[in-house]
Amino acid sequence: MKNYDVIVVGGSYAGMAAALQLVRARRSVLVLDAGKRRNRAALHSHGFLSQDGADPAVIASTARTQLEAYPTLSWVDDLVVKASGSRDAFTVETSTGEIYGARRLLLATGVSDTLPDIKGLAERWGTSVFHCPYCHGYELDQGQIGVIAANPMSIHQAQLLPEWGSVTFLTNSMVELDEPTLQDLSTRGVIVEATRIDRIEGHADVMLTDGRRLAFAGLFTAPKNAPSTSIAEDVGCALAETPMGTQIQTSETKETNIAGVFACGDAARVPHSVSLAVADGAWAGAQIHRSFVWLEG
Repeated sequence: MKNYDVIVVGGSYAGMAAALQLVRARRSVLVLDAGKRRNRAALHSHGFLSQDGADPAVIASTARTQLEAYPTLSWVDDLVVKASGSRDAFTVETSTGEIYGARRLLLATGVSDTLPDIKGLAERWGTSVFHCPYCHGYELDQGQIGVIAANPMSIHQAQLLPEWGSVTFLTNSMVELDEPTLQDLSTRGVIVEATRIDRIEGHADVMLTDGRRLAFAGLFTAPKNAPSTSIAEDVGCALAETPMGTQIQTSETKETNIAGVFACGDAARVPHSVSLAVADGAWAGAQIHRSFVWLEG
């Protein structure tokens, strides 16, 4: 079994940002990545300084190439299925049966999205159905925007999105709006559509159960999130409930309740974007390095 200073579970933006800090501190790092970036369906990434409008796959591949230039970085394309141990003595097992050891674990697994159960919606996720207006709102060119209710967070989306276009809030029997909320939405120019949705067609056309078709430049919804694997729970990490779902609970230093296990990125913070994931990962990487310094000093 080969041992490392740190094993990073998840090689997307947060995991790579953390790994970069660590290899620049000359720590040995193994990144284990299953190749399931959350934004893999998106053609463009926005709001990330110096990379605005870039293909997110290119951002990721460029970052990996730069990381692999460091001699203490190892990368394996594999899914972690099991993790156990304690600080300075962790073990992880992958889907191919490989076993690796590390003094620290960083969980950067990303999240899974539970979307509203509407025919045609999942197929458009990341291309014409979005969750983050800061990432995708500008490109809708102040056109018609539909907000599909999924949970109470959808009300916040409907209140915010008029900054980017003319908003119709499709409640779809998922939320109840009291009079103050209705008044607030009206003041913001939001149209409330209570008829249930039958399916999504075309680019972003909403077919209602009464036969009407509502055409939009783009659609937004607020999916419920959860860590994309059970590794955090398997190793004993506490989870926290947020308005957006479940995340791994961490301290300000990104360490979980299990000494030596850290977490970062979408699985360990809200809200979510590439910029925020990179920042969170960079902070986690630095804090992991500091955990070695103080114990070894």
